[in-house]
Amino acid sequence: MESILFLADFSVIRPEPGLMVWTLIIFAIFWFLMAKFAFKPIQQALKSREQDIQQALDQAKKAREEVEGVQAQNEQILIEAREERSKILKEAKDAKDAIVNEAREQAKEEASRILARARQDIENQRMAAVIDMKNQIGNFALEIAQKVLQKELENDQNRETFVKGQIENIKLN
Repeated sequence: MESILFLADFSVIRPEPGLMVWTLIIFAIFWFLMAKFAFKPIQQALKSREQDIQQALDQAKKAREEVEGVQAQNEQILIEAREERSKILKEAKDAKDAIVNEAREQAKEEASRILARARQDIENQRMAAVIDMKNQIGNFALEIAQKVLQKELENDQNRETFVKGQIENIKLN
């Protein structure tokens, strides 16, 4: 019964000195075992975790810097592409203007040649018409002269006078 009484007298609020010593000894052994077997692996795990976190942060920073670099490169490429597009459009416009101007010049030259040819053709036709007209007038004059001479020389006396006059003209020249 004494053991029942011992338990009945036990109070947590009033610890006994023997119980305190044993609690301290058990706690010291527990602390030593924990320090030897648990704290070092926990500390290493925490250091490893800290290193992993730091590496992840460093990698994230590096990735962010690379992304910024890529964005800067993309912006530069975009600017260069816009400049190249503007340059190509300007060259195309200049080429178009040059072709149009060249075509205009060729058209003007061709029109001038056609006009000159037409003027020359008109002048040639005019000269041909004048020559033809002179020829026709000459033929008409000959026909008229022939008819006049035939009429005048119908009798023999007029013929003889005409022939003698012609002979004298030939001798004088």
